[in-house]
Amino acid sequence: MAREKLTTVYFCQNCGHESSKWLGQCPGCKQWNTLVEETVSKTASRSTAQPDRSGWGVSVNSGPVRLSEVTVRKEDRILTGNREFDRVLGGGIVQSSLTLVGGDPGIGKSTLLLQICRLLAQRGQKILYISGEESLVQIKMRADRIGSFQDGMLLLCETKLETIAEAIRFQRPGIVVIDSIQTMYHEHVSAAPGSVSQVRESTGTLLQLAKGLGISVFIVGHVTKEGTVAGPRVLEHMVDAVLYFEGDRHASYRILRGVKNRFGSTNEIGVFEMREEGLIEVANPSEYMLSGRPEEASGSVVACSLEGTRPLLIEIQALVCRSNFGIPRRQTIGTDFNRVNLLMAVLEKRSGLQLSGCDAYVNITGGMKILEPAIDLGIVLAVVSGYQNQSVNPRMVAFGEVGLSGEVRAVSMAQQRVAEAEKLGFDTCILPSVSAKQIQKAGNMKLLGVRTVQEAIRLLLGKEFTQVQSTANA
Repeated sequence: MAREKLTTVYFCQNCGHESSKWLGQCPGCKQWNTLVEETVSKTASRSTAQPDRSGWGVSVNSGPVRLSEVTVRKEDRILTGNREFDRVLGGGIVQSSLTLVGGDPGIGKSTLLLQICRLLAQRGQKILYISGEESLVQIKMRADRIGSFQDGMLLLCETKLETIAEAIRFQRPGIVVIDSIQTMYHEHVSAAPGSVSQVRESTGTLLQLAKGLGISVFIVGHVTKEGTVAGPRVLEHMVDAVLYFEGDRHASYRILRGVKNRFGSTNEIGVFEMREEGLIEVANPSEYMLSGRPEEASGSVVACSLEGTRPLLIEIQALVCRSNFGIPRRQTIGTDFNRVNLLMAVLEKRSGLQLSGCDAYVNITGGMKILEPAIDLGIVLAVVSGYQNQSVNPRMVAFGEVGLSGEVRAVSMAQQRVAEAEKLGFDTCILPSVSAKQIQKAGNMKLLGVRTVQEAIRLLLGKEFTQVQSTANA
């Protein structure tokens, strides 16, 4: 009997690049100190699965086929009963799909998936929940807090992938949840659980089970301190959808964001509120984000962003004051730091506001992280309002992209943004003039189209801005 030959290789923890020797910098992703040593077996065989002509089954020895011979079936989506979760997935769970759910520790990933399993079990689905981190008693305690479960809910506490694969083939459930992928190990891989080799092999095995048996699999993944899923980047390429569960653990809201979806649109979000009985979906996140907003405070402006296909009204706060040091301090929460500095430079150059000697603090309330350029105009107006210490109309909303020349550029889906603002009781909207011409129906909303930042500030402050600008230019 031939002895198993072991060899030492080095894998990059960031991109999965393989090297025969240790390197300080990964040749693949150019990151430093990411290569780790692992022992692998040369005799371990890997089977390559290829889809059959129907596009769903798995056949190892299938050859190339003509494109005209491939039959396409309509996607049969499974509705979970949770509208926010179904929205992020693009309308429900797709059969034979592999979905990765990532998030910070304690954010509520296991609670969310356990609630989804409860809803699916009530709809007659057979669920297999596999945990490698918790015992059966711990899962039962959390399940009792959420509510009652049907008999279709099966639990398994196991980390050995071969045993898990046998259980899946024997039970043939409709939905499988793996919590988490970093705790699973393949006995043919000598590396420790959670390593690059183990995560890659485990995901590959689950992918073959999902496509071959027609089972929808959800994988829970830990995240690094940078906020990305731990393990090689190839893990995100192997799965069909990647969902990130975001939010402050000390706050009551949670945001489920889809960053990859082969069966639907990306950048969709679902908003949840954490309560004692679990996660409750928030039907109107705009109203939820604007609750408790001060109406007479300076530096507060409501802007409209777009997350996927959903307009979202957010409050932008700016605090601008004179700096006591030679270098002013700038700080942002919830938006891009460099973008705010760029917009303040545009204000100083194009509008004459002396902001170079001022500290500036910009905050997106509610803990949201918004990077869309459409909130540029809202940031500009909030900074001007904070600099002049003058409050703005509390029933006004603004959106638009600001260029380096001070022009206000058009944004997409302006009609939906205006409709969302009108639904929440806003009566005035400052927006790009190009977008204002494209809006066919505004209801009782007063549309103020602007071409430049100067026009927007003049609408915000009136004659006072003209006096301030002339004094600054003098």
